[in-house]
Amino acid sequence: MALVAAAASSQDLRITSGAVDDQVFQRLSSGTADIAVGGSADAADGKAVEARIARKHQPVADWTAIASVKTKRWSGVVKNIPAGGPYRIDLRVAGSGAAASIHNILVGDLWVLAGQSNMQGVGDLIDVEMPHELVHNFDMAGMWMAAEEPLHTLGSATDRVHWPLNAQKQPEKLEGARLAKFHAERKKGASLGLPFAVEMVRRTGVPIGLLSCAHGGTSMDQWDPDLKSKGGDSLYGSMLRRVQGAGGRVKGVLWYQGESDANPNAAPVFQQKFERLVAAIRADFGQPEIPFYYVQIGRHISDTNVAEWNFVQNAQLKAESAIPNSGMITAIDVALDDGIHVGTQDHKRLGKRMANLAAGQTKRGPRPVSARYSNGVVRVAFSDVNASLRSQGRISGFSIHSAAGAALPVIYKARVDPADRSAVLLSIGGKLPEGAVLRYGAGKDPYCNLHDGADMAAPVFGPMTIEQ
Repeated sequence: MALVAAAASSQDLRITSGAVDDQVFQRLSSGTADIAVGGSADAADGKAVEARIARKHQPVADWTAIASVKTKRWSGVVKNIPAGGPYRIDLRVAGSGAAASIHNILVGDLWVLAGQSNMQGVGDLIDVEMPHELVHNFDMAGMWMAAEEPLHTLGSATDRVHWPLNAQKQPEKLEGARLAKFHAERKKGASLGLPFAVEMVRRTGVPIGLLSCAHGGTSMDQWDPDLKSKGGDSLYGSMLRRVQGAGGRVKGVLWYQGESDANPNAAPVFQQKFERLVAAIRADFGQPEIPFYYVQIGRHISDTNVAEWNFVQNAQLKAESAIPNSGMITAIDVALDDGIHVGTQDHKRLGKRMANLAAGQTKRGPRPVSARYSNGVVRVAFSDVNASLRSQGRISGFSIHSAAGAALPVIYKARVDPADRSAVLLSIGGKLPEGAVLRYGAGKDPYCNLHDGADMAAPVFGPMTIEQ
């Protein structure tokens, strides 16, 4: 983690380790944080170093001794800082004019942002989520700062695994004029991370720190935990190093990945690798129950690897039940800014859906339970519905297929069951063949619009056996 000395009013007291300006500290179960800080002090051996906390320029605690100077060095811990901020930590050598401060400190929750391009963010940088004073970002260069779009800056990252390839196909960090030109000309980069954080602050009042770790186009193999020994030369190692640099503990992980694994070789083993990744993260973070929330991949304007795309989506749905303390939202109903990347405005929707999971204030959203055919109607039952199922316009996204997989054009109407608004009624023309199955979101570019009262969308699923 890069350390920047805080500004000092005297050269006699300097801060050289521990907390830095704009840093967010993970609160403990007590709702407070203990913040380590250290440095040097000239001509002060034997004297105490005292600290106090201020918010909005007003002290919120009295001066308290945290260390004593020995051979010009000191280190200590400012204890029990309550969740909130922004705080200023003032430090002084007792009985002298030597003083220094650390500014804009927050105590709250840290969230890792990881995965591939839709987490990195490729939304148009137009009408983006506005910054919030209680949301900061630990950027890829290892600096804490106020969070603003775009959160991910791969070209200037500390870790080589994120650097773009030069003309010789070698990773090369962007610096100086090249980096300035890249930032000035960048047109894309919005993601769900900042909308999620701002929504969490709006709901809870607790500050949020984001750890940007995603990298576009990456596969499960590139996120392999076995590569962690490579440190910053591997995605997993880089993520682990950054968590340690931010204090070693986080509130949870937000993940959006799977598009790169929708191919004949990777799709069949996607779920196994995904579950292994989550287990490794929990073990290596030392937090066996850490929440892990992720996005089921959405649409892609393409006609290649269609079966594998749906296979990965179903693997993600199955993994939700297999992984304790996990949750999934879907992107199947959102708009795109290009052929595969979620648009900026709908990243705001996804951010709020993630906040629904993280804040624990809603159910996880519609999950398919059963499909039963009777008297010309297939009744599709869902669990975990908030309030009721609904759609904008007529319900779209359901399809019925033969046992061999052929689509059957038999649904002529779809509506929410007026007697049970957690079910959908599909009116069928003609008889269903033996072994008919139901799918929702089949293909790579379906139109799906079923969601509930909390805007939690129904996920891609199927084939589901239709009971007759």
